[in-house]
Amino acid sequence: MNYSRVALAALAATIVDAVVGYLVYGVLLAGSFAGYPAVYRSAEAGAAYLPGMFVGVFAGLLVAAYIYAKGYEGGAGVGEGVRFGVLLGVFVAAIFVGVNYATLNIGLAHSLVLAGAALIEWTILGAVIGLVYKPAAAPSRRPAGV
Repeated sequence: MNYSRVALAALAATIVDAVVGYLVYGVLLAGSFAGYPAVYRSAEAGAAYLPGMFVGVFAGLLVAAYIYAKGYEGGAGVGEGVRFGVLLGVFVAAIFVGVNYATLNIGLAHSLVLAGAALIEWTILGAVIGLVYKPAAAPSRRPAGV
């Protein structure tokens, strides 16, 4: 496994996630979040928590990139990454969004929007991880000097 590429893939995915997250959650879905002011922080109040959020996102993406590297089967990086991202997106949508709908005071429509956003977000992140990650070079099978 190429650990430096795992870290680089996680860093690239974190940067992409910051951009995608801002556009999707901060702009496109801002109105949906605003409908639940007792559940979610305002954009102004939430800004103070962004450093911790990014540390958590990077840590999670390090794990995701590691899992990708362990399961890498040698196909085209972006294609493998998209498949990986779709699977993680379904995982996140099914568990995280399902649990939040059951435990938070949010509506079904908002939960379904978050599920769709998670699927798209993780598909993109999987593609980035697949694009950036490269396995360590396989050792040559030829004897030395041949």
